[in-house]
Parts: sequence; C-alpha cells; structure tokens
Amino acid sequence: MNLIVDIGNTVAKIAVFADTGIVEVVYDSNAGLEHLLEVCRRYSCDKAIVATVIDLSEQALAQLASLPVPLLWLDEKTPLPVENLYETPRTLGYDRMAAVVGANEQFPGRDLLVIDAGTCITYEFIDAMGRYHGGNISPGLQMRFKALHQFTGRLPSVSAEGRLLPMGKDSETAIRSGVLKGIEYEISGYIMALKHKYPELLVFLTGGDDFSFDTNLKSIIFADRFLVLKGLNRILNYNNDRI
Repeated sequence: MNLIVDIGNTVAKIAVFADTGIVEVVYDSNAGLEHLLEVCRRYSCDKAIVATVIDLSEQALAQLASLPVPLLWLDEKTPLPVENLYETPRTLGYDRMAAVVGANEQFPGRDLLVIDAGTCITYEFIDAMGRYHGGNISPGLQMRFKALHQFTGRLPSVSAEGRLLPMGKDSETAIRSGVLKGIEYEISGYIMALKHKYPELLVFLTGGDDFSFDTNLKSIIFADRFLVLKGLNRILNYNNDRI
C-alpha cells in the first residue's frame, strides 16, 4: 500500500492507496498532522510521498520524520510520468502538477484541461502527447468574496449560500451572483476557448468548491475530488526505484 500526504493551504489530506484505488482519505490539520501516525498504524504501507505548498511546522516535520516507511519528497527535481514544459518548475505548485498527472493517467493520449477550484482556481493544460504546457491562476471563491468586502468601504461580507438571482436586487444578491456567475463564466470561457483549438478536449474539475455548468458542457466534464491524490500516487509509483 501507498501512503499519500497532501499538505495544502487550508488542510492536509492523508490517503492510503492499494495499487491505484483509494482505501481511505483522512482530513488533518496542515499545521500538526496529528492523525498521520494513527493512519500508519491502521494500514501496512510500503512507501510514502509528501507534497506541500506551505512551510511546515516543527511538529509536522517531526511527524513525517517518524514515519516507518521510505518517504519521497515531491519537488522540482522529482521525475514525472509527463513532460513538463513549465519554464520555472521550482515555482510550480505540486498540486497543479499532481492534478495534471492524475488526469493524464485516466485519459492518456487525450487533450486535457484540468481545473482545480480551491483556495485559488487553477487552469492547467496537457496535450495528447503528454506534454504539460502550463496554466493560469485565478482567485478562488472565498478569496473573491473576502476581497469585495475588505477592499471596499461599504460592501458587506457575503457567503456563497443564499438567494441567487440572474441579476442582483440588493448588495447581497449582487455580490453573490457576481462572484458565482463570474466564476461560472470564467470556467466556461476557458473550456470553450481551448475546445475551439482542441475539439476533442476533455475537462477535469477538482477541488473543494462545486460549480454548475450549462448542459452543452457537461458531457466533456469529469468531476474528481481526489484527482491530486491520484496524481501523487501515480508519481510515487513512477519513482518506485528511487525510494
């Protein structure tokens, strides 16, 4: 079995894989990784991979150092099962690349757009030849709501839950509709632009936020909440001889 430690901006995910199948996913604090050793006691894992987008605390580092299995730290030098054309691989977030690898594993030989809707919304493109061309980063759902409140004098703090209208009738509905519809139109725009150039394009949507799309786009969209974890598992297996 493989142990996957995915440390994000807001939460850590600890996953156990048997071959390519997920056995369990545990959500943990990204500061302390308090549940890490407990997961290791429940499962007999052979190897592990850790990937982080934050600087780790001493407690988290100590937890990782005490793991009873060989550990692969994902960085810009880690060999990948796809070709990385990003000009500055050192600055490329591991989660972006892992999501691309996870999508490519499921649909090799296809042009893929990978959209990760989390703290930020990222858009990644990998072609049918397995070449990752790069991607874009946009503010995420909560970031947009907070920015409208914090960078203005009078706009209220609004949540995503509540009345949603085509055009807002007051400040609350105007902000909610503006943010949610803005994200929907942004995502749809990326899909349509790339589909014009790559007619057989497939789209993966992952991350913590869910969005709705027009019916004519749904047939090419695959929702996979654990795409990053699957990509990290693929990278770990690809580097089996290095750990």
